[in-house]
Order: sequence, then structure tokens, then C-alpha cells
Amino acid sequence: MSEYIEQYQRRRLISSYFSVVLSIGLVLFLLGVLGLLVINTQKLGNHFKEQITLSVYLKDNAKTAEIEQLQKSLAFAEYTKATTYISKEEAAEQYSEDIGENFIEFLGYNPLKNAVDVNLKADFVSPTQIAEIAEDIASKTYVDEVSYDKPLIALLNDNVRRIGLWILIASGVFTLISVLLINSSIRLSIYSKRFIIKTMQMVGATKTFIRRPFIWTNIKLGMLGAFLALIALGVVLYYVDQNFPELALTQDLLVLVVLFLGIFGLGVIISWASTHFATQRFLNLRTDDLYY
Repeated sequence: MSEYIEQYQRRRLISSYFSVVLSIGLVLFLLGVLGLLVINTQKLGNHFKEQITLSVYLKDNAKTAEIEQLQKSLAFAEYTKATTYISKEEAAEQYSEDIGENFIEFLGYNPLKNAVDVNLKADFVSPTQIAEIAEDIASKTYVDEVSYDKPLIALLNDNVRRIGLWILIASGVFTLISVLLINSSIRLSIYSKRFIIKTMQMVGATKTFIRRPFIWTNIKLGMLGAFLALIALGVVLYYVDQNFPELALTQDLLVLVVLFLGIFGLGVIISWASTHFATQRFLNLRTDDLYY
């Protein structure tokens, strides 16, 4: 009978430890994902900004030397991320594929123009700066028109700022929720051992002596939960990096190391603090209050 009771208590203890590790790991994983979003908000915003295209349309009488000169000057400009030259023939072929018919046969001529598409660096994607760049390029005699999506640029800049602010607010709120959830899991674990705590106190054990094994046990559980969270976070990072390499999430190794160490340290600190205050609470309770 005593052996059965011992096995039952061991299973309960393992189940209690498992629930604590799982809750800590899950909460820290979600906190890590949110941390990645906070760190990479600017990078993600820059990625979308650099997809904005500035189309420079050339006059039909533009000379080959002038076109080559323009390409070189744009390629080496401080605001340029990449340039692509699209001839009027290539543009016509692409447009015919898009509409599903050869419009040149219908019109009898190709109305499209040679063009240079310019992808700007993120720091220069703002309504004011793009307007100045477009005006400078358009001043060249062989340039017919400079076109870009003005409403999209204004909307993109506003949304990047707004999303960054809300992610920062959500990070603060979720950090607080994470602390409360981990604290609740550990408090429940300590609650199930409140009679053991009071018994040790009644036989003369000091508060420090009683707290020490509980703190050390829950720190190890916090470390295990943080380790599991970091493994899951690493898998997510690997998946995103393999499928969206242009985001370059794993490029800043130092930032990732700091984030991983922060998540691990947070798991240890919260586990220590929660265990300390939970055991202290039951140490200060009277024996009669343990039943409520």
C-alpha cells in the first residue's frame, strides 16, 4: 500500500514539474517571438520600403551613351539599392503576357518607352526625399518622365511607424502577462507542498533552509523551460530564414545572442523570484490558514 502511495505521489510530482516546465517554455517562446518582432520591426519595414520602384522613362531619341551614363549614375548614387534596365521591347512582351494578347499588332506600333527601374534604399523612401530624387532625375534632357506610387509611400511610412509603436506596447503588456503566468504556475506548485513547508518550519528549520531546495528546484525547471523555448525559437528562425532569406533575420548574430540570453535569464529570474515570494507567503501563514 505504501509503495502504491509513493508511486502515486511521484507521478503527481512529475506531473507538477511537467506543467511548470511546459508553461514556462510556452510563455518564454511567445515572448521570444515577440522580441524578434520588436528587434526586426525596422528591418521588416526597410524590406518593404526597398520594394518601392522609381520608374525612369526615357525619350525615344535618347542615345545609347546617354542611357548607359544614366544607368551608371543611378547605380552609384547613394540612394540606390538596385537598378534594372527594361527596353521597350521587353516591356511590350511582358505587357502582352499580362493582358493575354499582342497589343502591338492591334495598334501597329509600340507606345511603350525604354525605362530604368530604381529600387531605393530604405532611408530614402519618404515623400520628401523621393520627390527631390525624382525632380533631379527628371531634369535630364533625355528623361521623359519619372513615375512612382506617391500614396503607397505615404501609407507605408505611416503604417511602419504605427506598427512599430503597437508592437512595442504589446511587448510591454505581454512581458507583464508572462511574468504573471509563470508566477501563477510556480505558486500552484508551491501551494501543493505548503504542508511540507509548515512541517519543516515547525521542527525548527530556518526560512532560508526551507526556501533553498524549492528555489533551486524551480530555477532548474525555469532553465529547462527556457531551454525548450530557445530550441523552438531557433526552429522558427531557421524556417523563416530558409523561406524568406531576404529578411536576413539571422544576420545580426550579436543581437540574437543577446535575445537568447535575455530569454534564458528571464526564465531563471522569474522562477527564482516567484519561488522566493511563494514560499515566503506560506512560511508566514498560520497553520490553520493552510486549509483555506
